[in-house]
Amino acid sequence: MKVTDIKPFVVDCFRTNWVFVKVYTDEGISGVGEATLEYKEKALLGALEHIRDYLVGQNPLNIEKHWHAIYRDAYWRGGAVLMSALSAVEMALCDILGKHLQVPVYQLLGGKVNDRVRIYVNGWFAGAKTPEEFGKKAKEAVKRGVTALKWDPFGKSYLEISNKDLSTALACIDEVRRAVGSEVDLLIEGHGRFNVPTGIKIAKELEQFRPMWFEEPTPPDNLDALKAVRDKSPVAIAAGERLYTRYDYRNLFEQRAADYVQPDISHAGGILELKKLAAMAEAYYIPFAPHNPSGPVANAATLQLAASCPGFSILEIMYSDVAYRSTITNEQLSYADGYIAIPDKPGLGIELHEEACAAHPYQPHTLRHYTGALTDIRPAETAFYF
Repeated sequence: MKVTDIKPFVVDCFRTNWVFVKVYTDEGISGVGEATLEYKEKALLGALEHIRDYLVGQNPLNIEKHWHAIYRDAYWRGGAVLMSALSAVEMALCDILGKHLQVPVYQLLGGKVNDRVRIYVNGWFAGAKTPEEFGKKAKEAVKRGVTALKWDPFGKSYLEISNKDLSTALACIDEVRRAVGSEVDLLIEGHGRFNVPTGIKIAKELEQFRPMWFEEPTPPDNLDALKAVRDKSPVAIAAGERLYTRYDYRNLFEQRAADYVQPDISHAGGILELKKLAAMAEAYYIPFAPHNPSGPVANAATLQLAASCPGFSILEIMYSDVAYRSTITNEQLSYADGYIAIPDKPGLGIELHEEACAAHPYQPHTLRHYTGALTDIRPAETAFYF
């Protein structure tokens, strides 16, 4: 079997653009991956072109060999652009191997530990502005069986936060906690906003709400800062969505800078690399909770990974999506009581509809985190897909 082509598909999805990658072979088996890299899609396409130059003509079943060669020969190793491109191609190769052997990808990883995985939802708050609106939307999500909610209540703040804005954020969290009761987990997102003293200050204020975690309290480029917050935080700290490969994660584990780790399958190296990260986390007794706010292919790949991880804790998923998400792939998720079942189809169990992708071409989008528009995360027409 030989690779004959690699094609990207960039699909507008309101808040960003999904980037799907399809690898074709001379035996008619194709594989799909996802490299959604918010707001840097054009750079990503260039990286995929370089990988195509290497991979066409190669045997797609030699996944470890190709991963190592692409990573090694980049010379400027790591980083979001290269690793996202490599992650998507690696997913597609795993998909091809699973289809070739007629088994789900989780069988390639040692089989199932988990038949289903617990989820927490992001984006449930779309359009909310006031604490009361957040509380109302939280109640609606819980009625659907959701048992864990994540959001960023910190407005435009960066590095520091005024007492007024902190009070507003705390009022929002209080309203949601009162709306859903004590049994639902709350996960408070920081988006890498704060300096060390501010992160510590906020963490101490969050304790009263018993959150599952406080995520990315400090910018991702300094693990010492993250550790400084964790060392003084009375609540668990989660981080890792903007770390890439086992080499970045080694430092996080050795410093014990986080209580939960959140590698993203679309950015940190793909399925096999995240399997290695999960094993490293397991050795430190640190729960494994993959970051997963992207599209249907990344979700399918992460579910296959989660099936095989003993230290798996909880999986992020978007609460709803653009109404045409169902036309982009043949995605079919089985959801009940806050859990999603692991699909059993060969490979990743998902296929890309190329014509449907072309119907929603690239649109420029920009980061909303510091503009006050963070809750404008979904269009007026949205749909539940699980």
